[in-house]
Amino acid sequence: MNSDDTKRFLIVGGGPAGTTAATIAATLGAQVTLVEKDVVGGAAHLWDCIPSKTMHATSVRMDSLRNAAELGLTSLPGEVDLDRLADRIRSISGNLERGAIQMLQSQGVDIVMGTGRFIGLNQAVVETERGTREFEFDTGMISTGSAPRIPGWATIDGERILTTRDCYDLDVVPEHIVIVGSGVTGVEFVHIFVSLGSKVTLVVSRQQVLPHRDSEVAALVEEDFLERGVRLVIGARATSAVRTNDRVVVETDDGRRVEGSHALLAIGSVPLTAGLGLETIGVETDRGGFIPVDTYQRTSVPHIYAAGDVTGQMPLSSVASMQGRKIARHAMGRPVIPLDYSKVAQAIFTTPEIASVGLDEAVAAAEGRKIRLTKVPFAANSRSVIQSVTRGFAKVISDPATHVVLGGTIVGHRASELIGILALAVQGRLKVDVLVETLMVHPSMSESLSDAAS
Repeated sequence: MNSDDTKRFLIVGGGPAGTTAATIAATLGAQVTLVEKDVVGGAAHLWDCIPSKTMHATSVRMDSLRNAAELGLTSLPGEVDLDRLADRIRSISGNLERGAIQMLQSQGVDIVMGTGRFIGLNQAVVETERGTREFEFDTGMISTGSAPRIPGWATIDGERILTTRDCYDLDVVPEHIVIVGSGVTGVEFVHIFVSLGSKVTLVVSRQQVLPHRDSEVAALVEEDFLERGVRLVIGARATSAVRTNDRVVVETDDGRRVEGSHALLAIGSVPLTAGLGLETIGVETDRGGFIPVDTYQRTSVPHIYAAGDVTGQMPLSSVASMQGRKIARHAMGRPVIPLDYSKVAQAIFTTPEIASVGLDEAVAAAEGRKIRLTKVPFAANSRSVIQSVTRGFAKVISDPATHVVLGGTIVGHRASELIGILALAVQGRLKVDVLVETLMVHPSMSESLSDAAS
């Protein structure tokens, strides 16, 4: 602690975890320095969450235009202007960054743009455009995020062979894009590019898309893909991606060859922990480079915390923000309840959207746990019918003995918004009767949650 007993809090990495921790710690009286090498707001603002959801918003509007006749409107073909879309992505990201900077500065946070490195248990240096700065701190935090995983069998050129971070400034809509990876990111980009007019082939290494998700959800996604003309290459692991002029060929381990105009690799991410000097101060990492933490997000060095993608925990901006909030409170001596990852709401921004929270029925079955499962289709919901968005369902999982809501899944229009109701029920250990007795707006899609709980 420094002489005036003000805690000096150094945060390396200005993404959702870092900015939230900085704000809370400053509010609680810490002297906070936030180090960020790219954009305040992190990869979420620059390359990942915000840009991809901006593209998703455009793709949703494109779908609406194609289905306008169902609502009594003249159907328009709709064409995307990639330059204007790219400008919109940059504008939104820029506005969010400026807002984050203003918020941090209003709390007295010192924002240092540069690359940080620990050189001692209480010392760090930052390489900036103007030279090297040295800092001393009492509490440190690592929230440097992650980058797309690039396999040895592919050479990313940013033009034809892409990572997800290359998708926001394309010159043309790909004629035929081969997407490798059928996790959350892969399926989101399938929907984006199909809606923008691309032919899409999806290489699926497992026997279903979204291999770690509800099989009923995966089946619905695959059905939607096939209806949209997506070609699924099931049970094949990509082994090479080679560009020849304006074509790309992806080969798989079972001998199949898929040719397209572009290839997009969406096969996970790696933590950005190299070069931070972690070995110098004794912060341990695992074989994948991730930083193990305890329930309070402390590393192997107790006064150094870690949050976000570098920890290998749930790679969600909402989780990173909450981790940052809890770190700041714990570091400042405030009471903290460790984050319960089993209650985290998650969403996949496809069309229709997919969202879930709490206990999964497959997990319950594997554990031999008795549950009560109730489900209603959105085809039975009046608002869904009015809006012509009837694909999907809402299902609620509860404890048959106590009637407490344990979890649920929503597949449908605006599922990412609707899941908040179930997330509150799970977090608050509400009984299904509370959902049933809550008078929702009529007509609204939220009524389906009351019906599903019945």
